[in-house]
Amino acid sequence: MKMTFPARPALALAVLLAFSGAATAASVSAYQTMPEDPKSVVVRAKGDGKADDTAAIQEAIDQAANKGEGGVVFLPSGRYRITRSILIPLAVRVYGVGPTRPVFVLAPNTPGFQKGVANMVIFTGGDQYTVGKVPMPVPSAVPFSENVRNANSSTFYSALSNVDFEIKDGNPAASAVRMHTAQHSNLSHIDFHIGSGLAGVYQVGNVAFNLRFYGGRYGILAEKTSPAWQFTLMDSTFEGQRDAAIREHEAGLTMINTEIKNTPVGVEIDRGYGDWLWGKDVRFENVSKAAVIVSNEDNVYTQVGFEKAIARNVPTFARFRDSGKTLPGKGRDYHVSEFNYGMVVKQMGEPGQFTTNYKTAAIPAKPAATRALRPLPSTKEWANVRKFGALGDGRTDDTAAIQKAIDSSRVVYLPLGFYVVNDTIRLKPDTVIIALHPGLTQLMIPNGSPKFQGVDTPVPLVESARGGDAIVSGIGLATGEVNPRAVALMWRAGEHSLVDDVRIQGGHGTRLYDGSRNDPYKKDAKFDTTAHWDRQYPSVWVTDGGGGTFNAIWSPSGYAQAGFYVSNTKTPGKVYELSAEHHVRAEIVLDGVENWEFLAPQTEEEIRDGADAVSLEIRNSRNLLFANYHGYRVTRSYKPMPAAVLISNSSDIRFRNVHVNGESGFATCDENGCATYLRANKYAYENAIRDVTNKLDIREREFAVFDYSGKQTRAPAALGKVEKLEDGFYSIAGAAVDAKGKLYFVDRYWKRIYSWSKDQGLLVVRDAPHDPVNLAIDNSGNLMVMSSYGPQATVYAFKPDAAPSTGLIMIKPTPVAQRAGAKVAIPVNFWQNGEFKDQLNFDTYEFTTLAEMFARDVALPKANEYVSPDGSLVLPAYRVLRQGPADHLGWRWADSLQAYGFVTAPVGQRVVFTNGSENRTFSGVVNQGGGLSDLKRLADRGGESAVLGPDGDVYVANGQVFVYGQDGKQKGRIDVPDRPLQLIFGGPDKRTLFILTHHALYSAKI
Repeated sequence: MKMTFPARPALALAVLLAFSGAATAASVSAYQTMPEDPKSVVVRAKGDGKADDTAAIQEAIDQAANKGEGGVVFLPSGRYRITRSILIPLAVRVYGVGPTRPVFVLAPNTPGFQKGVANMVIFTGGDQYTVGKVPMPVPSAVPFSENVRNANSSTFYSALSNVDFEIKDGNPAASAVRMHTAQHSNLSHIDFHIGSGLAGVYQVGNVAFNLRFYGGRYGILAEKTSPAWQFTLMDSTFEGQRDAAIREHEAGLTMINTEIKNTPVGVEIDRGYGDWLWGKDVRFENVSKAAVIVSNEDNVYTQVGFEKAIARNVPTFARFRDSGKTLPGKGRDYHVSEFNYGMVVKQMGEPGQFTTNYKTAAIPAKPAATRALRPLPSTKEWANVRKFGALGDGRTDDTAAIQKAIDSSRVVYLPLGFYVVNDTIRLKPDTVIIALHPGLTQLMIPNGSPKFQGVDTPVPLVESARGGDAIVSGIGLATGEVNPRAVALMWRAGEHSLVDDVRIQGGHGTRLYDGSRNDPYKKDAKFDTTAHWDRQYPSVWVTDGGGGTFNAIWSPSGYAQAGFYVSNTKTPGKVYELSAEHHVRAEIVLDGVENWEFLAPQTEEEIRDGADAVSLEIRNSRNLLFANYHGYRVTRSYKPMPAAVLISNSSDIRFRNVHVNGESGFATCDENGCATYLRANKYAYENAIRDVTNKLDIREREFAVFDYSGKQTRAPAALGKVEKLEDGFYSIAGAAVDAKGKLYFVDRYWKRIYSWSKDQGLLVVRDAPHDPVNLAIDNSGNLMVMSSYGPQATVYAFKPDAAPSTGLIMIKPTPVAQRAGAKVAIPVNFWQNGEFKDQLNFDTYEFTTLAEMFARDVALPKANEYVSPDGSLVLPAYRVLRQGPADHLGWRWADSLQAYGFVTAPVGQRVVFTNGSENRTFSGVVNQGGGLSDLKRLADRGGESAVLGPDGDVYVANGQVFVYGQDGKQKGRIDVPDRPLQLIFGGPDKRTLFILTHHALYSAKI
């Protein structure tokens, strides 16, 4: 049976020309008429290419901002001269409309665009942490202003579509767009004529498609996205860049159906950085230096993979910056079926190894290009639902009017509005539903809607017909809180169907029809929102032979049992940039599924509505691909969880570029000024993958390749020997040993301090209500406690054998001073990577590397310190930033609070510690005030902690305990039944390695 697609002439012609070899094909408008929407804002400017239209465009955008709620702006065909940065606030979407694409023009020698980086358009964000002052103003704004707030991890829904850019001569610093956004933002249908300018896009976020870059030093120049989620680029082309088509690091770059030609380098990863880079159906032509430049070798954060790549006249496919190694092409024209570089896990239960996989062969001809995303129908076909009687006022029942529109028209358009629905909206096999803002265009079920009540089979809000090629695009679906039978979207459509730019409402950030925001934590006398969590069917449920393409889906409603659920289907499915978050049990579930691939899926588990959640659960399934998968738990988490991915009774699952983490950061201001703070989560998933059927785990949380066959039934034999001393804890860390080698540690959840020794066993030293986190012991045996209690945290001390009701010594910070012979307590693990602040040097166009940032930051001495009662131990007063109330409640962030423990040494002596943001272990000289200098890398692993052994070896906790000799080479391993967190030597002879895990205490004799 031959499938036919609804045509969109504009995009079809653009794609044809993009891949036909035409040098600079003319763009064609994707929205050839202006959709009717009374709530939209239309730009009123001259558009003659001569007059300065900046103010008129900004005025329209500011009007649509609607006090942070956002809106839609239509920009008619024309040529608009820009003289300063246009700021697009959060949740504002700008669409070019008319028979030709409107063009933003930067005239020759426009003032402000000659030095550094200067953006024509900047996506901005809101006051994410309600701090008032902008902590990190956008440095690339023209003119610069302290009040331009960068887009951030809560910048949702922003978009720019169907607007081209022309950068004329004399603007070498010009970059068209800065897009540092989070979920449900996009750039689409844009041609960038960069000429002698710097870049088309500087800083990226979320999704971009149908972009064409001509000229410039770079097409895209980027670093980590603001929420650290992946960036997905589809159906795009690059041509004629002077240095590289794409230069980036840590952007989670995912490319599908992208063509790069006539440039020295395809994708360059910056010096000193890695990335989770994945490309499928990427084509390179006339690329002289390398298709990809890989940096930061032998590091777990470097994960690079391509599948089904084509190269024509590309002598070198991959070039490795650090080692100088190259991978040549197979003749002039060749096909790369697989390329992977990074840590490869060969079987469950053992650590990975860094490996290069490269499979290539010559090809006789260039294969035809395939699109990732289907085009939408022409705007001339859009039937406005308002003409069928729908009001979208958030109160009137619009069910009948919407269904009538669908029954009468193939293509149905919903203007901005909140459309109340009390029964299932049923699509025909070829129905196309289009909206332009998924935050402000919603189909919504009111609470208590009769057909969605009771205990019975699921009732969809929107249901596709079986088979067919239906499309749903740009809309929000809200199932309310008290509708237990509701499913937001039940999808049974076929392989060529499309669900695009859809937001499941009901969770964090949901906008309501009256302009207020939904609070998923609301509790009052009338309604407890949390009581209804996890009481609905899945939000997006693909089943009964359903399949198709799913792009830019954001599903964060904790009222549903899962965000994205696929069951009982062998019909192929492709999922791009799925964000499933904040569910109580599971974010993504597959049960009885074959022939699906997920590219750049991301999950997030919150502290309250995700403490027990699994990121991905796979049951009874096979032939699956997960690439650039990101499983994240928020830093505020307090509960250990065993694994991000659970697999049972399944086989043939390929994992490529796996990133399971729990660190994050924020830029904020307090009474001490503004700062960017990075923190690591003590409660990230303990394992990346767990085979439930065979009881096997993968401890590595960062790796490039793992092929799950389902055939492995047992783990390799353990190396080393450990003894379990005690178990049954919630989560222990913060350990210290006294002069006799006795161990003291904290179970923070229960606010309890324990001791352990061979002769006394486990003892409760003190039940401490003041939130103990980390311990240190001075020469007199005083136990020094770092506590997160209070606005700036607290330090106190006591004798372990003192009565619990007495002997507590409160220690106030005092200025740093020379204290002869005193030891300094330094965190054993850090997280520093400069997130949220541009690291590009605007003079040299080089990025400060992670290693350089880390060395710079840890070298800074602290102004104050806490001194132990006998003066033999000092704890530098690391800056404490807080989220939440100014009293003792809320969360406190500091290097000394986030660490798994301390390592102590006098000034001038070396200590061993890890940097999680590099995943490496270092030694450094302790300086007065706690600064660390003369850093030396000891090992290419650096996880939760490290310790120098009595034998001179370095022991590193990173999934297992890895042993490194003084030459930096691994010489052994100690396998532990649970993930090791803190390592510390003690016992009478100081040769007992204590290994703290979340729930148990182990030891090994060295």
